Amino acid sequence: MTRVLILVTCLAAFLVSPARAAPESSANFETDLSRLAEILGALHYLRGVCGANEGQKWRDQMQALIEAEGQPGDRKAKLSASFNQGYRGFQQTYRTCTPAADLAIRRYLTEGAKIAREVTARYTN
Repeated sequence: MTRVLILVTCLAAFLVSPARAAPESSANFETDLSRLAEILGALHYLRGVCGANEGQKWRDQMQALIEAEGQPGDRKAKLSASFNQGYRGFQQTYRTCTPAADLAIRRYLTEGAKIAREVTARYTN
């Protein structure tokens, strides 16, 4: 779990350090990671459609999240499914970059950063 927290912190590097919060259950942790994986998938698709020229940046972040998590089997499969759901959801909707796609990107960047902050605050020391 420590490696995941380090990765999540890196994903939110542009954020200020959050205050500590009370520990949460592992179910909440998994829900947060699943949502973060879905956001990474959405960003992987949308940033490509909108010409960000980031290559595999978001897929690489997802791979790093899976590797940092270090959990074989079901958890890895669930995270991968969440990433793919985020990717495919927008792939079915957007073929070109639109103002709505740009808005979705901004919202997902904000939401992903918020999740990263909250996870870091909840699960560090």
